[in-house]
Amino acid sequence: MTTPETQGKHEQHINIQIDRVHYQVTVQTMTGAQLRQLPAQPIPADRDLFLVVPGGTDKKIADDEEVPLHNGARFCTAPGQINLGAYLY
Repeated sequence: MTTPETQGKHEQHINIQIDRVHYQVTVQTMTGAQLRQLPAQPIPADRDLFLVVPGGTDKKIADDEEVPLHNGARFCTAPGQINLGAYLY
């Protein structure tokens, strides 16, 4: 919908990925909690969200942390707690 404020302006889409699924957002920053809501099935609290850092250590994102977004930003999730004992027996 075009309003007088948005007429002639184009929303810039930023392409990101979460667990290899592509999303387009129109904001330059989002919190971890907002990123968790993007998938059709939101990311549950028992999984951690990470910003993928190519060639470095992935960065865990807290729910209240603001993350600057850019085209190609990638995120992944992992179990928040791993019970190694379950695999040893």
